[in-house]
Amino acid sequence: MERRAFLTGSGLTLAASSLNSFALADGKQSELNSNTIAPADWSGLRKLFPLTYDYIHLATFLLASHPKPVADAIAMHRQAFDSNPADYWHEHFMTIDGKIAQAAAQYMGGQGHQIALTDSTTMGLAMVYSGLKLNPDDEIVQTVHDHYSTDLSLQLRAGRTGAKVKRISLYQDPAQVEVEQILSNLKAGISEKTRVVAVTWVHSSTGVKLPIRAMADLIQGINANRTDADQILFCVDGVHGFGIENEDISQLGCDFFIAGTHKWIFGPRGTGLIWAKDSAWQRTNAVIPSFSQSYDVWMGYSSQDQVPIGEHMSPGGFHSFEHRWALPEAFKLHLQLGKANVQSRIHQLNSQTKEGLAQMPHVRLYTPKTPVLSSGLVCFDVNGMHPDEVVKKLHDQGVIMSSTPYRQSYARFAPSLINNEQEIDIALGAIAALAKG
Repeated sequence: MERRAFLTGSGLTLAASSLNSFALADGKQSELNSNTIAPADWSGLRKLFPLTYDYIHLATFLLASHPKPVADAIAMHRQAFDSNPADYWHEHFMTIDGKIAQAAAQYMGGQGHQIALTDSTTMGLAMVYSGLKLNPDDEIVQTVHDHYSTDLSLQLRAGRTGAKVKRISLYQDPAQVEVEQILSNLKAGISEKTRVVAVTWVHSSTGVKLPIRAMADLIQGINANRTDADQILFCVDGVHGFGIENEDISQLGCDFFIAGTHKWIFGPRGTGLIWAKDSAWQRTNAVIPSFSQSYDVWMGYSSQDQVPIGEHMSPGGFHSFEHRWALPEAFKLHLQLGKANVQSRIHQLNSQTKEGLAQMPHVRLYTPKTPVLSSGLVCFDVNGMHPDEVVKKLHDQGVIMSSTPYRQSYARFAPSLINNEQEIDIALGAIAALAKG
């Protein structure tokens, strides 16, 4: 019995439809394909978002508004699901994850088969760290600067395996951090028992951006003197650099790269990915059974070595497919704008923000001024005010910002592609006025 007939009880043939040939009414696909934008057209980009103009949005990194191409793709898939959910899913679930992974690889580098699809950074971190093959004597090195998702994922894995977690500090004063200081502290934290180094590319606690390539080179130097079994895996939570920095992720030097795609990338809410080297995937196990071609293996129609490793590692089950399947539109939008243009623009707005804050005597800036060690987040304190109070006062004046959700909390701006220089000046003026209040 053929797979389609077995799954649905019908004799219909499974259609290997391409990403751009969904059979939909009313010309929806044609309209979707017409969504284009010129390189570095920032004012045009802003018009693609339904964000209210009643506020200046300096916290969109938390959860992106859907730009029109992404929203249109979501609506297209939703209409098709609502019209005929069984057929629409069965016609695409065996092929579409691979096409989405290919779209991701076109944007980020690497190859599609190396990419697993997830629902968030947290899910990706949990998938990687829960599946790592570790022994009770093994040591995991992480930093004190990581988000709780890394902390707890590693803590849970250590509890199940007996592996030990060592937390190290890469810097004391984020505003004065230097590359050599980070490398020195990392090297000192690695021991003969270290099998995993887990870090965060851009710290949402301070705005510090780690020199991942230099850290990878250091780890590779240590690995050169180790056996295959003792090699250190370098794992990166990359969410706050992904969608900003003009990097080929496969050339960063890390083994695993984990990121949500509903932040700086402007992807559909509830989407994310994991990229890993082929050799790194071999050192982890799947945690949640996948669908797509792994289902084919379970049915007995193919063997596991015929399944792309990323697809095998992608959690199965029923997701909000209209969101996941719309993800390629977010990558396409960024490529149309130009990755180098995106990086330059975000660094420009963040530099404007940092320079303005640095001139205020009642403000302490924590994020490094140099783009080499910072990205799209700017953290600071206002003398005599709790960060949450700063956030509230600016919100009352029409500026949406945030405070860092850490034990040591700071006020935080996140200038992004939907902002302009005038908005930054207004936000800085509001902070300057706090000295008089």
